[in-house]
Amino acid sequence: MKKLLLLSGVFAFSLAVSGLYTQSYADGCYICTSNSKDGIQQCKWHGSDTFDQRKKCEKAGCDVGGTTSCSSAANVKVIDPN
Repeated sequence: MKKLLLLSGVFAFSLAVSGLYTQSYADGCYICTSNSKDGIQQCKWHGSDTFDQRKKCEKAGCDVGGTTSCSSAANVKVIDPN
């Protein structure tokens, strides 16, 4: 019983440590304000939210107002400048 408890503790610790050292990346969208051109509402970014990603969206006509998850609704105009 002690070995099982010890083994489960080691397993839980190794999962916790591996979670600390893995960096997760996800895609997301910038919210485009009403000042954006052509009615753009969201601009998709890939990987990390970085200055370069934001600048790509701004060059594509998005006046960035924040971040959000990307919408899949048909009535939301989402662009992908990448």
